[in-house]
Amino acid sequence: MYLRTVAALLVLAGALVFCSPSAAQDQGAGDMEALKQQVQLLRRQLDEMRTQHSAEIKALTDKVNKLAGAVPEDETAQDDLAALRAMAEAEASQEVAGKTKTEDVLFKAGGLSLQALNPEISVTGDIVGTYRHQRKDEDSWRADFRGLGLHFESYLDPYTRFKVAVSVNENEARLGEAYMTRIGVLDDVNLTLGKFRQPFGVVNRWHKHGLDQVDFPLALRMIFGNGGLNQTGLSVEWNMPPLGKSSHELTFQLTNGENKRLFGDNSWDTPSLLLRYKNFQDLTKNTYLEFGATSLLGWNDEWSVHKEEYDNGKFYGLWLKEHDRLATWVFGGDVSLRWEPTDRMRYRNVEWRNEVYLLDRKIRDPFTRKSDHVTAWGAYSYLQTKLSRTWEAGLRLDYYEPDYKPYAALAPISLTPLAYPKHGAHRWQAGPYVTWHQTPFVHYRLEFNHEDGHGMEDAEDRIMLQVIFAAGPHKHERY
Repeated sequence: MYLRTVAALLVLAGALVFCSPSAAQDQGAGDMEALKQQVQLLRRQLDEMRTQHSAEIKALTDKVNKLAGAVPEDETAQDDLAALRAMAEAEASQEVAGKTKTEDVLFKAGGLSLQALNPEISVTGDIVGTYRHQRKDEDSWRADFRGLGLHFESYLDPYTRFKVAVSVNENEARLGEAYMTRIGVLDDVNLTLGKFRQPFGVVNRWHKHGLDQVDFPLALRMIFGNGGLNQTGLSVEWNMPPLGKSSHELTFQLTNGENKRLFGDNSWDTPSLLLRYKNFQDLTKNTYLEFGATSLLGWNDEWSVHKEEYDNGKFYGLWLKEHDRLATWVFGGDVSLRWEPTDRMRYRNVEWRNEVYLLDRKIRDPFTRKSDHVTAWGAYSYLQTKLSRTWEAGLRLDYYEPDYKPYAALAPISLTPLAYPKHGAHRWQAGPYVTWHQTPFVHYRLEFNHEDGHGMEDAEDRIMLQVIFAAGPHKHERY
């Protein structure tokens, strides 16, 4: 700053000096005298600034020297060396003492908490009160704590997640699901190992407390049993590359053939195979369509056959066991359509869901011992809508038609409910329902079911009040 100021004054002085001759010629001797006085004034100011600057530099130099001399460099080095020697002596004494005496060492880490390693735990409750009227003057009232669900979930590592669902009722505790999923085992491919509800259609994958109605559809219960299709094995899920504007996935599962309704005669424990394709696409901003197709293949190998023997003029019937591996096929198709305005999705929607089931089970005729078939089919359709943020209402229609076999009710055969000994046997059900979501943790549902048909059971009416509650981070997860 000082050098720039001095340079500017010298330039100005020089300019004045060089310009003075021309000014003297134009203005005379008076102007020359005034110019000389200005030059002398500038020189005095320059000398004063130089003197002041020198004094400031000297004062700063004295302060720096004073500060540097406050802690001599030799003393600082000596203090550091003494501290290091003291630390070394203390460490050496601890090592010697440790050879003769063991001391407890407490390790602390503020970023870790053992509680974070515990799995997330949720509890669900499913209570159903039923009034049932069947035939004349046959009424029954019953309240069931259908299941207390214990749900555990955790990530074992960044790539692996596990889930467990245990259902407890008044009579038993039963393992519903217990599986681990390895995410991204290949690009867009997940691998699941354990016991799980299989994705045959849509609703079979759900737990009962997560259904839109009190119980599974009629056809699903008749073909797979009251608990649906739930087996142990492995599952490979592939999120396939997008197809146009739709996304789709393919699932392959290899599981134990342990479903009693379908594979109750699988004495050789032949595994079953499931293949499912699902497609999802947005039709409009507020409407989406989902459809899928599923096939299940399993085997049975043990059959009861009737043999007659003649003794003392009389025929005696005997039941024997024969082995022959025969296939059981189940095919399914599902279509779901949902309308839900994006700006009112919590208050308004309409959902229409449909599924169909087809069974083809090979058997041995117990009297001719020839190969035979049991075929059955069923379907359901339900429509539901949100009336407000907390109220839903819907209607479900069910139909089921078993096969006809005159020997279906024989004790060693026991083909019911896949086949009945009456021609044209069938059953249908109509069930309106309304659900009140008091909070995300507590639901109430009132449902009326009317069942009727031919060749199976008598007509009946049921009124059911269901209460579902949940505690924990997962609330009412369907699976």
